[in-house]
Amino acid sequence: MLSVNASKLDYLKTEEIGSLQENNPTAAHNVKMVKRTDGTESPILAEPDTEGHDKPRVKYGELVILGYNGYLPQGDRGRRRSKFVLYKRTESNGVKRSKHYIVQSPQTSKAILDANQHSISYTLSRNQAVIVEYKEDSETDMFQVGRSSESPIDFVVMDTLPGDKKDAKVMQSTISRFACRILVNRNESSKARIYAAGFDSSRNIFLGEKATKWQDNVEIDGLTTNGVLIMHPKGQFCGGNAKCGLWRECSVGGDVFSLRESRSAQQKGQPVYEESNVLQDGTLIDLCGATLLWRSAEGLQHSPTKRDLEKLIDDINAGRPQCPVGLNTLVIPRKVSLGEHVNQPYVYLNCGHVQGHHDWGQDKSTGARRCPMCLELGPVVTLCMGIEPAFYVDSGPPTYAFNPCGHMATEKTVKYWANVDIPHGTNGFQAVCPFCATPLDGSPGYIKLIFQDNLD
Repeated sequence: MLSVNASKLDYLKTEEIGSLQENNPTAAHNVKMVKRTDGTESPILAEPDTEGHDKPRVKYGELVILGYNGYLPQGDRGRRRSKFVLYKRTESNGVKRSKHYIVQSPQTSKAILDANQHSISYTLSRNQAVIVEYKEDSETDMFQVGRSSESPIDFVVMDTLPGDKKDAKVMQSTISRFACRILVNRNESSKARIYAAGFDSSRNIFLGEKATKWQDNVEIDGLTTNGVLIMHPKGQFCGGNAKCGLWRECSVGGDVFSLRESRSAQQKGQPVYEESNVLQDGTLIDLCGATLLWRSAEGLQHSPTKRDLEKLIDDINAGRPQCPVGLNTLVIPRKVSLGEHVNQPYVYLNCGHVQGHHDWGQDKSTGARRCPMCLELGPVVTLCMGIEPAFYVDSGPPTYAFNPCGHMATEKTVKYWANVDIPHGTNGFQAVCPFCATPLDGSPGYIKLIFQDNLD
């Protein structure tokens, strides 16, 4: 049990809090928010409560970034990690719309200058703006996502690059600093709603003069520059029978629209009344540079755990799959290891035969290899298990792999993601491997694995 003398309380960096929650869930109960002198909140360690400190935290769900196989290459630290778990807060911090009015100089209006007042400013012209004030909502918890490392952001998300990300650097990000906010009903945890844009350190959201905005009757709403896109799956995500839905755009006020002609076009899409901003298990959220998957707490209960996936690897390795050329036993790694390992399995992407590393049938001019089993010529790639459980739609054996990256997963999982088009650029879409974000090659974009195993 972690205990800190109250007279020696020290402020902790947000990163330290994240690490604490990750490594010591019991101690995480004792993280409390206190007001700084500037009115913002800071997490500190407090003496544990004598009663009820061991109560399990209520989990709303997880936001998981596509393209990471369970961890960031530099390591998960604080608010920068491959996934963010949303827990019920000790005290609600949600807000709801209160009132709105027109002002002549928004930058000097009382609501904008008040650091304790949440507000959204819709600039109509240089001398006119509509201010929408928000008031505290005791029934909701708010979580914010964006590129900014400022304290209002709960989950810091950077641009996702495809493939190996160890030395990858993004020159200019297209993700908004305060990209979106999610409000979860504290009494109905299945009601998690997403809204474009997040409140900054002054608790303000500004939509500039050039931002897309409109007024319906008395209500005003708008879209952010590159937009927040959502895609609800058709059917139950976990179970393996879901289909890819249609991409929509979510407004600052939470309404749903068809896509604009291009990502940042001035004209908004058509209203979609039959869909809402309530996140479903398996909903995808695209922030123009990174795509997040929402998994509800209930949905995750029906998904395999990391331990389940590791057992599947152990089961395959227990069959002692062999390389037909080197006749050595292959061992599927849980992570890609650096350098060539004598037991590392490889898959021929045109036929699916799994073998070890050898030089047989190599075409040195193209780099392709001829499979010694079926004489099919094509590329070869290392096999590695997709170990992030959130991306799985069922709990079957990992008998398929994505082409061209070689990440293994279940048949239904591979086939689901191969049919999901992820936004790319200003108006393009492409299917990618969820474990590394590599665009899939050809059709269908995956291969069935053929092992030589259980030969005893």
